[in-house]
Amino acid sequence: MPELQALLDLLYRKHKPARGGTLASYIPELAKADPNRFALASCGVDGSRAGAGDLNARFTLQSVSKPFVFGLALAAHGRKRVREEVGVEPTGESFHSVIRLDADRKRPYNPMINPGAIAMAGLIPGGTPARRQTALLKGLSVFAGRPLSINDKVFRSERSTGHRNRAIAHLMRHFGSIPGEIEHTLDLYFKQCATAVDCRDLALMGATLANGGVNPVTGKRALPARFVRDLLTLMFTCGLYTYAGEWAYTVGLPAKSGVSGAILAVVPGKMGVAAFSPRVDAHGNSVRGLKALREFSARRNLHVFEAR
Repeated sequence: MPELQALLDLLYRKHKPARGGTLASYIPELAKADPNRFALASCGVDGSRAGAGDLNARFTLQSVSKPFVFGLALAAHGRKRVREEVGVEPTGESFHSVIRLDADRKRPYNPMINPGAIAMAGLIPGGTPARRQTALLKGLSVFAGRPLSINDKVFRSERSTGHRNRAIAHLMRHFGSIPGEIEHTLDLYFKQCATAVDCRDLALMGATLANGGVNPVTGKRALPARFVRDLLTLMFTCGLYTYAGEWAYTVGLPAKSGVSGAILAVVPGKMGVAAFSPRVDAHGNSVRGLKALREFSARRNLHVFEAR
């Protein structure tokens, strides 16, 4: 895809000078990231790939893991069981809000915010913590097309400072959610967030969703096709925290961001597109990543509701 390579090269050069945003400091290890890192990558449903910038730079998935773990929960338990634990409504609260948990049905509003994501981590099967971790990494690795691993320093950093998430988990236990040991579920949640990838991995994970749940490079099915729409729908309505509505209106693609500076966008039936740059805005979204992906969508008329 030479035209995509040329476009990514152009967007990299154009948005590399951007200096807005700050490093996510509430996770101490993330505050050590190189703020100048910037990468863009795409992967088509035919397996064709393009990229620009710091493509070998590793970063952790953080909240970009949430739709994929939601998918693993759906595959393990089915839609009915999962919907008992989490809703599908957007919220105007921040991703780590405790407030929106206490609702009429006493469940998190959606799996793209921390309460819902913790509930989804609680549904990863396996019995023991070690087996559940194996199931988590195995599932994520099929999306990425290679074995993924956990950044232990980031995991320990999140675990030692994750008091708000502990408060969320205990409040959820009060409402009858999160069976078993809370700390075991929280550890698994912190580990999914601390799973390390590079920008090309992330683009391939998006292409797997664009391809109906089948990894276009390996040919392996990562997610039953019937659940792909669940992930893409919630990525569209809830994927970019309190910026989700603006993103849906202006960019018009299912997407998910993380405070590591990662953003993944999916063009259903066509490709996955990923950006990484650690400086994030007040919403927790990569400043360079937003600029580049917004222009990528506009230049190629990718908004899902674009008149064609």
